[in-house]
Amino acid sequence: MEKIPLTPPGYKALEEELKHRQQVERQRIIQAIAEARSHGDLSENAEYHAAKEAQSLNEGRIAELEDKLSRAEIIDVSKLSGSTIKFGATVKLIDEDTEETKTYQIVGESEADVKSGKVSITSPIARALIGKKTGDSVEVNTPGGGKSYEIVDVAFV
Repeated sequence: MEKIPLTPPGYKALEEELKHRQQVERQRIIQAIAEARSHGDLSENAEYHAAKEAQSLNEGRIAELEDKLSRAEIIDVSKLSGSTIKFGATVKLIDEDTEETKTYQIVGESEADVKSGKVSITSPIARALIGKKTGDSVEVNTPGGGKSYEIVDVAFV
């Protein structure tokens, strides 16, 4: 069984989503199914079929969340140190073409959100950064073409 690396906030977010789906969404969907059943003939009841589909999707997501949580390896980033980039590192980069500064934290797949500066450990930029140090230059093959970055700072916060 392959472990899934997560930061403590990422693990907590998955736990909260699981709890919400089990306690709130399940009940809402059960009520929607009951209401749709009360309308009579189920064979042509669009509300009933939509509610059953929502139930199926919700139960699938619950199973997926339970699996991720059971395989989670929680890595407390604040206890990490060093100058080499690894999981949990917050990396400050300068784009060598535009001189634009970007900051990314390398996190698990399920907690990645590029808009908030969190990139997945499996993303092209994270894979290019792993093992590098401050002052190194990296080439990243992105969907929009190759990019060159200089690593300005590595921190574990």
